[in-house]
Order: sequence, then structure tokens, then C-alpha cells
Amino acid sequence: MTQRYITALVPIKGASERVPGKNIRSFCGKPLLHYVLNTLQHTEMIDRIVVNTDADSISAYATTFSKAIIHRRPTHLCGHTIPMNSIIAHDLSLLDGTHFLQTHVTNPLLSSQTVERALEAYFSRPEENDALFSVVAHQNRFFRHDKTPINHDPNILQNTQDLPLVYEENSCLYIFSREAFMAGNRNRLGQRPLLFVMSKLESVDIDTEEDFRMAEVAWKTCKG
Repeated sequence: MTQRYITALVPIKGASERVPGKNIRSFCGKPLLHYVLNTLQHTEMIDRIVVNTDADSISAYATTFSKAIIHRRPTHLCGHTIPMNSIIAHDLSLLDGTHFLQTHVTNPLLSSQTVERALEAYFSRPEENDALFSVVAHQNRFFRHDKTPINHDPNILQNTQDLPLVYEENSCLYIFSREAFMAGNRNRLGQRPLLFVMSKLESVDIDTEEDFRMAEVAWKTCKG
């Protein structure tokens, strides 16, 4: 099973546009970054956690986890407009290994059990899929910006449970091989990705102050 061990890539910026100091801010008594790093630390199939950061405070906290190693983000990759695939490409250029998982610390309810299930799914279909990304499934009535329906006919009011599923990328988990990343033009989705459905609760992502407050309520309700 050794060949199935994997490197986790966790980019963590010091600054945040909408929630100041978000990644190091106290969340239910610990810095927000603690929760995902702790989840990865306790995921058996992950043997190292690469934290890519531009902040000393984040480096210092991350190194309290025994699996963590630090990649100091170079100046040309700092800022809010840098594509994530460029940061991943930089990390891969400094690492050996074949398989990688990328996640964010803004999903504090993500569990080790879910990460393990995603890894098992990724490794189970190598002939069909070269990557995996996590999604949330919805059965609601969706419209485009121009008010045209996406997954339903407004003239036929179907029960929502009978509507075709629509999948939302939730930014929790991306799993890919080095080969798939490069063959897909340096893209973490590869060319033949598997959709991995997660619960809405674990998919909670903190991007705004409202998200932060809602996530704290959810965490205290489920895990507090």
C-alpha cells in the first residue's frame, strides 16, 4: 500500500481580501488553519503536508504538525490574482512523488474519513479517471443569468427530488498525479476527472464574514 501514500498541498496566504487575517484568525478557539491541517495529519494515506505560504506566522504554526514541511512562496507568486495551478506547479517542481492532494484551510469541517474515501475512490479507477475533484450535489431549480432554466422546464413543475442533479465544485479536494497535471496543461482537474460527492455540511467554505460565523455555528453544533 506504500505506493498509494500521497502528498497534500495546502496553500495558505497571510492576507485575505474579504476576511482580514482569515487563515490565522481564531475559529472555535484555534486558528482556522488548524482544522484542515489536523485532518490531514490524521489521514493515514497522507505522508506529508506541504504548506505553501508567504507569512511567518503561518509557517510557525504549520510546523507544529509533524507531517508538515514549508514552501516559502516566491514573490512572483504572491498576490490575490495568481492562479492556483501556478502555485501547484511551483510546489511540484520542488517535490518528488507521483500523486498529490490539494485542499484549502477554509473548509474546517472536512474530516479525515472523507479524505480517505476520496483517496480510495481516486485510486480505484486509474484506467477511467486521471484526477478527482469534490462537489456538492443539488436538486433545485437553477437558472442562468438570462433567466433561462438549467435543469428544469418552468412549464412542468416537477418535484425537486425528480430533477436531474447539478454539481457544484466545492473547492475542498483535488487529487491528481504529476503526469495528469502536466498532460492537462498544468491543470489540477487533469483530463478525465472523477466527481466526488461530499455532504453540504463538510463542504462549508469560508469566503466572507457571514461564512465565518455560519461555519462556527456548524462546527459547534456538529463537533463542539
